[in-house]
Amino acid sequence: MATYGYHRTSTRDQHLDRGIHEIQIFCKEHDLELENIFTDQQTGKNFNRPRYTVLVEDVLREGDILLVTELDRLGRNKRDTMEQIRKLQSRDVRLMVLELPTTLMDLSKMDNSMARLMMETINNMMLELYASISESEIQKKEKRQREGIAMKKLRGEWDDYGRPPAIKEEEFAKAYQRVTAGEITQADLKRELGLSHTTFYRYRRKYFEKNAEIFQSQKK
Repeated sequence: MATYGYHRTSTRDQHLDRGIHEIQIFCKEHDLELENIFTDQQTGKNFNRPRYTVLVEDVLREGDILLVTELDRLGRNKRDTMEQIRKLQSRDVRLMVLELPTTLMDLSKMDNSMARLMMETINNMMLELYASISESEIQKKEKRQREGIAMKKLRGEWDDYGRPPAIKEEEFAKAYQRVTAGEITQADLKRELGLSHTTFYRYRRKYFEKNAEIFQSQKK
């Protein structure tokens, strides 16, 4: 029997440290020898989790323990989460979720078979309940994000949102000064910066707006 941890964050901007630390502390406090902690930093939208796949398909064996901090680390919605839980159960891998106390009880050590059956039933009900709650929380978060984006668009602030900028405006301004100095053509600079035609001229327009006198000279 071996114990493994798994933790996932939705983006690379989020730190894995907290989840890793929680798993390590739990194992230390409960005398569990932790073999390894597998981590992914992938959005839950497409749930592309290469390290989780390796863990489940190639590493976990019958009788092993899988530790996660929260149930939504396993799936984006209730259906996906329950599918992962059933897969682990079918392989006799014990799932322990730190936020869910019923999963932390070792039911195999209970002598009373009826009591054990009751606790297993309660545990499965709690897992399904938490999966439903996790899905609901994700849906509410996405709804708030959609509403926030819609309001930003109405206020004309969408450019401040969305995807990361292709290049910082100050970096573009410094680079474009080579064009105004006659050192390089606009076409060559566009290729050098790796910007699309639309993106390049969007940055160029902003640059001219901040440097009106240059704009006047370029129009001639």
